[in-house]
Amino acid sequence: MANYVLKNLLFFSLFVIPSFIKAEVQKTMEGYWLTSQSIVQVKNCNKNLCATIEHIFVDDDIDPKSIKDSNNKKRSLRSRPLIGVNLLKEFPSYTLDKNELKNGKIYDPGRGRIFKSNLYLLDDGTLKVEGCLMGICDHEIWQPLVVTINADGTRSAEPLN
Repeated sequence: MANYVLKNLLFFSLFVIPSFIKAEVQKTMEGYWLTSQSIVQVKNCNKNLCATIEHIFVDDDIDPKSIKDSNNKKRSLRSRPLIGVNLLKEFPSYTLDKNELKNGKIYDPGRGRIFKSNLYLLDDGTLKVEGCLMGICDHEIWQPLVVTINADGTRSAEPLN
């Protein structure tokens, strides 16, 4: 009897427990994402995706809200804060079951330009964000984040995977 219990306990610890421990893989493009320079919230805006800059990584002595869209090709937009800017537009309608969206546009604040764009939700839960100009494409991988609103109203973010 002891051997039977020991074998079942070993099976449970090797195969069942790890499945509970593994992090949930992101199954939607919606959510918070860590980019190379910011945290972006992607959400459904009237059946289309929008991606709003929520936080910008800057030196400790600089207020992220003070960073302006100074590289924008449109002079009238150069004085607006980057936090709150929507990066995505003109993508086809989005539903939760889609793992790729093509033929949209993305705004790159660093260059102040809009590029043709494609989005791919990868099997590992990351989001491949592609920008294209004249048929030549480059991409960045965005990491999923879990954002928690703390009791004092501040937010904290941790990688999902």
